[in-house]
Amino acid sequence: MSLKAFHIFFICVSTLLAVGFAAWEIKGYMLSSDPLQLVAGAASLIVAAGLTLYGVRFVRKLKRERL
Repeated sequence: MSLKAFHIFFICVSTLLAVGFAAWEIKGYMLSSDPLQLVAGAASLIVAAGLTLYGVRFVRKLKRERL
C-alpha cells in the first residue's frame, strides 16, 4: 500500500471514528442530560466535517497534480 493510499484510508477511518464518537456522546447526552457530552458530540462532528473537507481537498490535489 502506498503512502498516499494509506493517507486516504487513515482519513476515512478517522472520519468514521469521529462520527461514531459523536453519536455515542449525543446518545449519552440524551440519557443523562450532561451538557459536557453534548459539547463533546458537537466538537466531534466539527472534527468529522473538517476531516471530510481535508480528505476531499487531498484527493483533488492528487488528481490535479497526478501524483
